[in-house]
Amino acid sequence: MTMKTDTEEVDVFDLASMEDVEDGDVEAGKRRWWTPLVRRWFPLTLTFALVLSAALAGWLYFAQYRPDRATDQGVQQTVLKAATDGTVALLSYKPDSLDHDFTTAKAHLTGDFLSYYNKFTQEIVTPAAKQKAVSTSAAVVRSAVMEMHPDSAVVMVFVNQATTSNQNPDGSFAASTVKVGLTKVDGSWLISSFDPV
Repeated sequence: MTMKTDTEEVDVFDLASMEDVEDGDVEAGKRRWWTPLVRRWFPLTLTFALVLSAALAGWLYFAQYRPDRATDQGVQQTVLKAATDGTVALLSYKPDSLDHDFTTAKAHLTGDFLSYYNKFTQEIVTPAAKQKAVSTSAAVVRSAVMEMHPDSAVVMVFVNQATTSNQNPDGSFAASTVKVGLTKVDGSWLISSFDPV
């Protein structure tokens, strides 16, 4: 009988332990149905979020930050200086240094306006300046940026100009306003249009 009792006790003990295991298995089973989902989807979700964040950062850089940097205060100062220096070079010349003065002015120009300036100085300004000893000097009094884009700008320039000649040795003085269009070419801002207002 001892054996039977021992067996029964063992059976009862095993049953109790089996119930504990079964309860644990149920809890483990409850955890297990979503654990593979978490293991599979969490890295994918995290990767997607990182890629989305990188794409957003790239878009912000190229669409917002970079254009702003291309038109910030420092760039505007560079544009103002280019417009001022170019205007003075265009409107200042002496009969004894015409070639040098025009070459200096051409260094500030680009595009169709450069072609126009070449033709205008050769056909009109050079003969008149040599024949009448016309000498002009210009000074920019004020300038302001009207439009600013990463590769182009428009600057309003206020100019005082003095002109002397054989016919008027005392000189004449004029104040004018010019709308100067600039284009960025190989990192330099060059005058592409020059329109008196």
